[in-house]
Amino acid sequence: MELGSRTVTREDVELVLDRLRPGLVADGGNVELIDVEADGTVRIAMQGACADCPAQPATLRVGIEEPLRQAIPGVTAVIAI
Repeated sequence: MELGSRTVTREDVELVLDRLRPGLVADGGNVELIDVEADGTVRIAMQGACADCPAQPATLRVGIEEPLRQAIPGVTAVIAI
């Protein structure tokens, strides 16, 4: 499912994150959207068990960044702060 246009909106990012959250919550974690920058960079905060999980880099890239890039063409990067 592709959302929006080339412009990345908070609403589009939240829609995708809402689809991903159940998996994170099931493992005791979550993700919070912090910012969407004009260049398509999405800044998030990993929460709960995800905040200090050793698998966080893999979750970030495979479980969050890839689905966001597939659904929203304008996403250029996802950074966990």
